[in-house]
Amino acid sequence: MTMLTPRTPAKLAPPGRSRRERKAAELESRTRLVGERLAGISAGPGVRALQSVDASPGGLTRAEAALRLERHGANVVAHERAPRWYVQLAKAFWNPFIAVLVVLAAVMYWQDPADPGVVILSVMVGISGLLRFWQEFRSGRAADALKRLVTTTCAVRRRAGSGSVPTTVEVPMDQVVPGDVVKLAAGDLVPADLRLLTAKDLMIGQAALSGESLPVAKADTRAQDLGQQATTDPVEADNLALMGTSVTSGTATGVVVATGADTWFGSMAGSLVGERPQTNFDTGVRRVSLLLIRFMLVMVPVVFMINGLTKGDWDEAFLFGIAVAVGLTPEMLPMVVSANLARGAVAMSRRKVVVKRLGAIQNLGAMDVLCTDKTGTLTEDRIVLDRYLDVHGEEDGEVLEYGYLNAHFQTGLRNLMDQAVIDRVGEAEEVVVDTRFSMVDEIPFDFARRRMSVVLARNPLVDGPGSGSGSGSGSGSGEHVMITKGAVEEVLDLCTHMTDRGEAVELTERLRWHVTRIAEDNNRRGLRVLAVATRTVDTPRETYSVADEDGLTLVGFLAFLDPPKADAARALEGLADKGITVKVVTGDNELVAARVCADVGLDVGTVALGPETDALDDAELRALAARTTVFAKVNPVQKARIVRALQAGGHTVGFLGDGINDAAALRDADVGISVDTAVDIAKESADIILLEKDLTVLEQGVLQGRTTFGNTIKYIKMTASSNFGNVFSVLVASAFIPFQPMLAIMLLVQNLVYDIAQLATPWDRMDEEYLRRPRNWDARGIGRFMVTIGPISSIFDIAMFLIMWHVFAANSEASQSLFQSGWFVEGLLSQTLIVHMIRTRKIPFVQSRASWPVMVMTVLAVLTGLWLPFSPLASSLGFTALPAGYFPWLIGVLLAYCTLTQFVKTWYVRRFGTWL
Repeated sequence: MTMLTPRTPAKLAPPGRSRRERKAAELESRTRLVGERLAGISAGPGVRALQSVDASPGGLTRAEAALRLERHGANVVAHERAPRWYVQLAKAFWNPFIAVLVVLAAVMYWQDPADPGVVILSVMVGISGLLRFWQEFRSGRAADALKRLVTTTCAVRRRAGSGSVPTTVEVPMDQVVPGDVVKLAAGDLVPADLRLLTAKDLMIGQAALSGESLPVAKADTRAQDLGQQATTDPVEADNLALMGTSVTSGTATGVVVATGADTWFGSMAGSLVGERPQTNFDTGVRRVSLLLIRFMLVMVPVVFMINGLTKGDWDEAFLFGIAVAVGLTPEMLPMVVSANLARGAVAMSRRKVVVKRLGAIQNLGAMDVLCTDKTGTLTEDRIVLDRYLDVHGEEDGEVLEYGYLNAHFQTGLRNLMDQAVIDRVGEAEEVVVDTRFSMVDEIPFDFARRRMSVVLARNPLVDGPGSGSGSGSGSGSGEHVMITKGAVEEVLDLCTHMTDRGEAVELTERLRWHVTRIAEDNNRRGLRVLAVATRTVDTPRETYSVADEDGLTLVGFLAFLDPPKADAARALEGLADKGITVKVVTGDNELVAARVCADVGLDVGTVALGPETDALDDAELRALAARTTVFAKVNPVQKARIVRALQAGGHTVGFLGDGINDAAALRDADVGISVDTAVDIAKESADIILLEKDLTVLEQGVLQGRTTFGNTIKYIKMTASSNFGNVFSVLVASAFIPFQPMLAIMLLVQNLVYDIAQLATPWDRMDEEYLRRPRNWDARGIGRFMVTIGPISSIFDIAMFLIMWHVFAANSEASQSLFQSGWFVEGLLSQTLIVHMIRTRKIPFVQSRASWPVMVMTVLAVLTGLWLPFSPLASSLGFTALPAGYFPWLIGVLLAYCTLTQFVKTWYVRRFGTWL
């Protein structure tokens, strides 16, 4: 016998490649091997499938099932689980800046355990980490609450012993084993990969695996070699039902040929656990963090050496160097970033968006390419009857009536297209139909015929459909009319006539070509087309068979589609206005995809097919992805590869999907977006979950992401440039002034007051111009901003040094407290006021105003700075009350500072084309 053996993913990955490339190679290799094995099983008869897993149609014995469960393990696939709370807590504190602050606090504590700076730094670190942990922990719990368990058991045939009669029992899905014979009915979730043995009217919904919106008919056809499609794609095999799909109608039995990680679903899931790829947010934060740390590592030793050499007090120089390190480090950055992201998450939750990973908010704002499936996003995710056409392609109500009669009177489970026909007709018509016709018999749908028929008796003295010459019927009492609906080719083969403007005419070869072209034209428009034909029975009887489906008269065609959402075109236009290119990546066929995309206003161009991408190397795929809008017939491996190709082209890529086939792409994208109705594995792989599958909601999330990122960049640029300017001023003062220009405790207090004022930054607003295009981390731009804007403050710091030295005679160690107090106030006020200069590229207070929380915190910081030299704390902090004559000079310096900064800002924007 041939039994399934577990595979080790690592053995499938080629050596010498990056972790992400190895993961992609593992997924591709595993999926290909599983696909080839399933295709081989599909190609043979059912008895061979039973032999391959050493099973019989009667099912396994309980002892055999227990043994196989022990050998193969539980029928579960690998999936990502949220880490334990203590792991999440530890990760929340893993940040380069937090590490620097911890080291600084440790050094300060070692130097002086009573130093208040130790408490200040510890509080900053604690709040930052706890805020990030709590938001992500809470969002993770909310995401878990969204999971909906469809079913936990399935019906299988089991026997008590080898000679016992098989019985149907309900077993947990995770205890299904290879060789089990499973019974399926409407509404069931397929528990494993099955080779179908029997089927009746079976329709399987495969959207989660293939992206195809309509259910597909499945049956065991290999026994008679009827209708089997030769394919290497298990999803397309007519006699396979795969784990993760669901039964929409009909019944079937099938033998389990693969469980758990060996299923088609499981082959995709194995690569979705472990460390996630680095996103745009991760790399951006790391680069900016390293940039600022490098500045600190260069500047602090220089300040330390200059102070030590000029003052001779190396202990004091060391303390001052530590204070400068704290002053130069944007120590509130982790806290401000966390507060920004947390506030963004709260704001997005009000818009029915759950943020699982806080960094995804910034990635959403940086996103410039959105890859999305069409079903449920661009379309309504439901089937509607779009048109009902006569043999010339013109709308004809009689075709709708016949289609309705066929759908209304069938006794089996209605499929989605039958329901769409019924929904198109009013409720009043249904009451009338029941009085005009009576059911005689039906010939159910089967996979080989691909059609179904009903036979109706026309009630006496009632005219209606079927009374015209097209059907050859009259209005006699008890007259029987057969109405057949099904696949175009199969119905046409049974037709000898067609209805042409109320008359029955012979269906010649020329006319047959004509009506076939009408159906094909509608297929090319992305519509699913069914033919409708009728026959008046000359000799009415009680029962009818397939042999009676002959000599039919073609009436016309019914055309169905999943209609575009009413607001999809507007939503796409809104995303385009925000600088986001939308690309449709779907498993559905190219005709349907092109039709939907054209209807919602996308420039379709040439549709690229998934199999075509397999022949391309990475560079060729990158070029194809850049110029292509629609990808169709794409499998999970190809979806993930397209995402990586776009990222390699320098794009920040978002992926919106809800199926099993989307999970790998969701994980590889910079921001994975799913919906609450998605399969669990898609929600686990996603960073953001939409409670409504709506691009309009997504557009609002993008704006929130850009606002969050903009406020973060504000803080970084304001603080980094200001701190750089302060340290530059300290360098100058240390070289020429015989005492410390500011005490270490003053630097810490100044930094604390300023940083507390910055806590309002997450509540600031962004200019509309800033929100119009994607925003990304730019470490080089931040460095350029620091060295350009930072020294401006040094000009006026030096001016204040000269004023204090010459005007107020604070030029000796005896009067150093006055000098230090004067620079403290000027430094704090200039830092605080510059917030309004840097937060916008416009003229502050005139063309752009900060939000009220920022205004309030700014005023409080200014008042605190002015109050401290006169406060009861002044002596303990080393301050001296400032003379009244100091304040006119202060106002003049601040006005000159703001004016020069505005001029430099105007030049900077013209020179570099950007500000924040």
